Amino acid sequence: MREERPVLSLFSGAGGLDLAVERADADPLDTADPGRGLLSVAVATDYNEPALATLSKNFPHTPTAVGDIREISTAQLLDQAGISAGEPALVVGGPPCTPFSKSGFWLEQKRTSSDPNASLLDEYVRVVREARPQAFVLENVQGLTYKTHRAQFERLLRGLGDLGYNPQWKVLLAADYGVPQLRRRVFVVGRRDGESFQFPEPTHSGWSDRSKLPHVTASEAFADLPTLAVASDDEIVDGQYGSLAAEIPPGQNYLWHTDRYGGRDVFEWRSRYWTFLLRLDPDRPASTLQAQPGPWVGPFHWENVPTSAGVHRARRLRVNEMLRLMSFPDDFVIDGSRADVQRQLGNAVPVELGKAVVRSLVTQLGILKPHSSARAIALG
Repeated sequence: MREERPVLSLFSGAGGLDLAVERADADPLDTADPGRGLLSVAVATDYNEPALATLSKNFPHTPTAVGDIREISTAQLLDQAGISAGEPALVVGGPPCTPFSKSGFWLEQKRTSSDPNASLLDEYVRVVREARPQAFVLENVQGLTYKTHRAQFERLLRGLGDLGYNPQWKVLLAADYGVPQLRRRVFVVGRRDGESFQFPEPTHSGWSDRSKLPHVTASEAFADLPTLAVASDDEIVDGQYGSLAAEIPPGQNYLWHTDRYGGRDVFEWRSRYWTFLLRLDPDRPASTLQAQPGPWVGPFHWENVPTSAGVHRARRLRVNEMLRLMSFPDDFVIDGSRADVQRQLGNAVPVELGKAVVRSLVTQLGILKPHSSARAIALG
């Protein structure tokens, strides 16, 4: 029987990229297809307790290295995985994106790219250098590529390039690969043999490109989910802006309540972030799911719901809806409140986007036959 090829997962979080790895040979856009185990995460790492609980529930057979990656040696990771340097098929991971995210750009340390967590990129390079995988996949927010963080990004590419991996990078839109979300992320991919990695071609597009499948809309993603007559208290968008949020049409945001649109003239034009009081458009992919939104930050559902007092209010997204927007399996388990779930999913890699990248990589490495799926035979 063919052995699963081992993968080291760094900064594993909720396990979006881990799922992508283990389902790389599954059928595209089939979230119920677990694949045949071509690749297996041999060890996962994280320091966040809720994330570790999520990993243990959904990857019960995967050992975890718990703690700050700066204090975990590569030798320890390899030992827990039961392999030696040079044996990992892949090193994958997304160093925490906080230093490079648009969120919180008002902080001086983020505007100047001096956040100490940025050094986690160097830890990723260190593990690749010492573990010598056949290839690696690094994922992060698009902000890592901005001029503000150019020094960190170029140091990352230079460090990986000096190892002979010839890193290639590209910003990918999740919706272009069948994910019902307009989420942009940068992927950096490199091969030990120095061959140049070719990123997968988009399979979906907007209305302007008829040669591809249309983007998956939010309403299509939610189509077969159960409808609940009553919303829970933590779903209701109420309080200071509750009535204003409820009046905003699908696809609109606080700008509806400026002097240029049809709502109340309450806000100044472009005085807030785009996501402020944002409602989903059922006929488009969702905007990016935020990890730690404020109480008035969307996207909120396009439909209003009645409260116990009989007034209608906008509602926040439910767990099953967030799983769909991130292309996670419906049976994926994340404990905690709705906010806890959103925090983990908002920081995760959309599974189908990750699958597209990893599948393309293992195909180019000769591990998977071209156009293979879970129903085809992987190369020995």
